[in-house]
Amino acid sequence: MSRIKEVTLISGPPSPKCEIQHKVPAIVFSAGGLTGNIFHDFNDGLIPVFITANSIFPNQDFILVVSKARDWWVNSVGIISHGLVTIDPKLIPNSKTFTHFHALIEKAYDQNQNQHQNKPSIFDPSRPILVLITRNGGVGRILLNQNEVIFEAKKIGFNVIIFEPTPKIPLHKAYELIHSIHAMIGVHGAALTHTLFLRPGSVFMQVVPLGTEWAAEVCYERIARNVGSKYMEYKIKAEESSLIEKYNKDDIVIRDPVAFRGSDWSKMNIYLKEQNVTLDLVRLRRYLLEMYMQAKEFMDNEG
Repeated sequence: MSRIKEVTLISGPPSPKCEIQHKVPAIVFSAGGLTGNIFHDFNDGLIPVFITANSIFPNQDFILVVSKARDWWVNSVGIISHGLVTIDPKLIPNSKTFTHFHALIEKAYDQNQNQHQNKPSIFDPSRPILVLITRNGGVGRILLNQNEVIFEAKKIGFNVIIFEPTPKIPLHKAYELIHSIHAMIGVHGAALTHTLFLRPGSVFMQVVPLGTEWAAEVCYERIARNVGSKYMEYKIKAEESSLIEKYNKDDIVIRDPVAFRGSDWSKMNIYLKEQNVTLDLVRLRRYLLEMYMQAKEFMDNEG
């Protein structure tokens, strides 16, 4: 809070006259605390702003006044949150839901209503498009056999696009890509917030590393179900985790991550930053086949 610039409303002199005047109320909030992490951008910022606006000014126009002070949005001016990626219509006067928030995203970014029909010409139009959200660098949860996974997906019948989100990619470009596809897969992480851009009826599969089950459920499974995507989950086994190279299978780190972590969330770094995954291709193929069948049906029905 020490980095938040306090806003004080005062009555100014009649001259000089304001060049721009509004006849509607305003909501002032600070966006200065954003870290560039897309999950927090939405969970701690845009969704609470949506809830706040529809709680204070339901069915009414208003102006957003954004301060660039550096602090978390929610802590800055008291915008309202209903929990992780949650909008509870019972707590909002006009009963807005996550569906309304999703529609707002579409209204903001969907400049071309037929954009999902403009597939790259190099793709076989009879194949559904699968986006693989990739992770690189020393961030943990890297898919070590990514090339083999892509090969399997193509062999089953997908057109495959590799997408690595970076701060340099405009959000509307990410929206155009994700909103045009039929299926998406990725290892648990903030980049899966792009699930918000999926069309209802598309397919999303989250790869869940050891120790991340709770976060996987309350974050990205919740988003997928909120936007109407068909959710699938691939929970890795101990043999698919790089942690098995450091800990034996009977170690509590592998055997019972919840008990190991307890209330000390700093221990989550073992699962979030020190763990990579190598998927069992035989096991994965069964998941990809189910994913393909649902994505193909979605493509045939919706384009």
